[in-house]
Amino acid sequence: MNSQTKVAGVILAGGRARRMDNRDKGLVDFKGRPMVSYAIAALAPVVDAVFISANRNIDQYRQFGWPVISDQTDSFDGPLAGVLSAMMHADADVLLVMPCDSPLIKTEHLRKLLLVRAESNADVAVAFDGIRLHPVFLAIKTTLQTSLQDYLANGQRKVAVWLAQQSLVRVDFSGEPEIFNNINSMDELSMLEEAKYFS
Repeated sequence: MNSQTKVAGVILAGGRARRMDNRDKGLVDFKGRPMVSYAIAALAPVVDAVFISANRNIDQYRQFGWPVISDQTDSFDGPLAGVLSAMMHADADVLLVMPCDSPLIKTEHLRKLLLVRAESNADVAVAFDGIRLHPVFLAIKTTLQTSLQDYLANGQRKVAVWLAQQSLVRVDFSGEPEIFNNINSMDELSMLEEAKYFS
């Protein structure tokens, strides 16, 4: 990758988490640590700056030592609103995006997203597990800010629909699809804590 390419990272922690009894997912403990801390550990080594996108519990998120940003609106407009806010704050060419609730993701996986995007010079690299896309794992050119702004201003929210309009490369993680296990409920949290592939 071009050493001049500036990369910022954003951890998406801005959702309502209805299936988690409205608990803030990033602050829920997984194996004794808040879930957002796994995302920070994965992201920080490959970016020049980290942002945490959160719409509540701002002070608690600030305690992790990185800037906390919120959506431009207070209507919980979904992941793309967090991506747009990060683009507006970041002084970077590329934004690396991941959610706060996927503790199996490691630095090497995020580095692969960046490398594949750079090699293909695509506008967006999106994770693919061999069956489906994981559209909140992205490496994305910040020049798409205007496109994203217009999309959201038109009342659109679906990540996959917006991504389909861009120059896109799929990044193949079919050899280890389990890394995308995410936690949407307390039951899923318990199941993943007990899963054999997490050590």
